[in-house]
Amino acid sequence: MSETHETMIIQSHKGPYTVHFDEDAIAALDANVGDDEHYIIDNNVAALYGDRLGNVLNAASVLRIDATETNKSLDRMPDYVMHLTSHGVRRDHTLVAIGGGIIQDITCFLAATLMRGMDWKLYPTTLLSQADSCIGSKSSINAGNAKNIVGTFTPPNEVFIATDFLATLNEKDLRSGVGEILKVHAIEGPGAFQDIAADYKQLFTDSSVMARYIRRALTIKLPYIESDEFDKGARNIFNYGHSFGHAIEAATNFGIPHGIGVTMGMDMANFISDKLGIGSRDTFERMHPTLRANYRGYEDLNVPFEPFLTALSKDKKNTGSGKVTLILPDQAAKLSKQVCDASQKFSDSCSEFFETARAG
Repeated sequence: MSETHETMIIQSHKGPYTVHFDEDAIAALDANVGDDEHYIIDNNVAALYGDRLGNVLNAASVLRIDATETNKSLDRMPDYVMHLTSHGVRRDHTLVAIGGGIIQDITCFLAATLMRGMDWKLYPTTLLSQADSCIGSKSSINAGNAKNIVGTFTPPNEVFIATDFLATLNEKDLRSGVGEILKVHAIEGPGAFQDIAADYKQLFTDSSVMARYIRRALTIKLPYIESDEFDKGARNIFNYGHSFGHAIEAATNFGIPHGIGVTMGMDMANFISDKLGIGSRDTFERMHPTLRANYRGYEDLNVPFEPFLTALSKDKKNTGSGKVTLILPDQAAKLSKQVCDASQKFSDSCSEFFETARAG
């Protein structure tokens, strides 16, 4: 068995869980529908894969959900609980999530809270979920106007990764997932980033190359989530690119996909780090061509500057008024947490980045 197909065991506070890399996972899922399983599936996945998931879709308990932020809200949870209880859910049953991050979050939250805890399995169907969120235990649910404000740390019992699911993703969604893969390789170090930068174009043309980097991303992430499962210390480094990326998303009313926003956020972090004298221009110039290639088409995006700064100042990782907490590279390109003054120089550097990105 090749390394790409070997299982991965992850230790968590609830015990070990297993990640299976299995191109036959879709067929096996449909061939082994259980009476004690309740399927929670993205409506779009159900439509695209109805011919391959016929038994699943005709199972006794199937909850089909449109994967929208509105449906990932605390207000909608009673509807999902009522569906499950009306279909005879028991504590020794298993919830099975089939979808991307939104379906994962919904199922994880239900599994953590329904009947004080149930087993659940995950079949991630997006590149973002396969290469990043499928491991690490975290779930986030929206409440009112507060995004991702409620959640738990409840890992699935098993994860089944089938890159077959990626065949129906458009290029925008693939690049969004690649953004998170680039982030993880940057965390590993310059050598790892240069490896994936050299193979960047092949990620979109060769499924075996994509599968290799999905597994590599999870392998890099694994020791961080095992040593810091509750996101209190070392794992914070995975926020690289996210503070800027989230602010860009918010300022554009989510006119940019998450992983592409993170890609632009990494480029911005490298640029700002140099301007603040923390990092070096070399890091920005070395990574910029690959990062810009991944957010191409969005470099001219109109990012209203004041709303951007306001969103950045409200980032939940900030520790005090007038301070911005960021993950930035140092002179050796090593990433670490930095608390920066939200000064005029900082603001001017942010503005200069957007001009530089547009210019190429």
